[in-house]
Amino acid sequence: MISDDEPAEPSGALDDDRLRLIFTCCHPALAMEARVALTLRMVGGLTMPEIARAFLVQEAAMGRRITRAKAKITAARIPYRVPSAEDLPARVSGVLATLYLVFNEGYLATGPDVDPIRPNSTAEAIRLTRLIHALMPEDGEVTGLLALMLLTEARRPARLSANGELVALDEQDRGAWDAALVTEGHQLVRERLAARVAPGRYQILAAISAVHTSARDVGDTDWSQVLALYDQLVRLDPSPIVALNRAIAVAELNGAEVALAAVDRLEDKLAGYHAYHATRAELLRRLGRGQESRAAYDKAIELAGNPAEGAYLTHRRGQVG
Repeated sequence: MISDDEPAEPSGALDDDRLRLIFTCCHPALAMEARVALTLRMVGGLTMPEIARAFLVQEAAMGRRITRAKAKITAARIPYRVPSAEDLPARVSGVLATLYLVFNEGYLATGPDVDPIRPNSTAEAIRLTRLIHALMPEDGEVTGLLALMLLTEARRPARLSANGELVALDEQDRGAWDAALVTEGHQLVRERLAARVAPGRYQILAAISAVHTSARDVGDTDWSQVLALYDQLVRLDPSPIVALNRAIAVAELNGAEVALAAVDRLEDKLAGYHAYHATRAELLRRLGRGQESRAAYDKAIELAGNPAEGAYLTHRRGQVG
């Protein structure tokens, strides 16, 4: 465990022990990925395999990154002490990234040996994000992340079937969603829209989730708005994951063939990611390419993180004509 030999300092702006430790670990002297990974390991309670899967890298590679981060702390004699209120803005991006990954791991675990959904983890991530929002109410990305978490958590009651199979968004019973969380999340999204400030990544993701949770059923989804929001997001975060999710909206507006071409361009970056193969499988199914669709589902099932997801993918594979 990282420690500072200096005497303990007062809590300053942060009164919650766990939040204080997360802000302390997210030191700006470390590269963003290193500080997030280190904080997830030291404070977030995630295992090394879970962290590696979150970053889409091999476990050994992630282990080396965390080791190098610890070595830099030691060599540079970086003091791990409670940050002042003035220090919070420089550290908040790493803290938000950490909490988002903790939330995601609770919402849908990536490993095979844990419960597929861990409500305690999502609840704790939301609790800590609420505390940051109270500290930094004008920070748009803090508000955006809180809205995103609330709108995602609202769908949790409909996420698993009675037999433990994952239920996709387009098949969920929307009447089972938590209406209070949806209302609160929508209010936060509207609050950021009213600010008329260029949105950041979490604000755009929250807006996308707001579009989905505003639709009475999947057929009412405003896909043109979803795609427009993904176009904004790609400019901020041109990652292959964002491009993959954008392709789903493209399929709804421009057809499966156009979307498949976009997805296939991501193969070199996402070949080890189960959602890449699952998306391909669905697009191939829509195009009537059954044999290729089943093969893609087989690969997605092989790479699936937990039994609930594997069961869903197996069920979908069985529906291919």
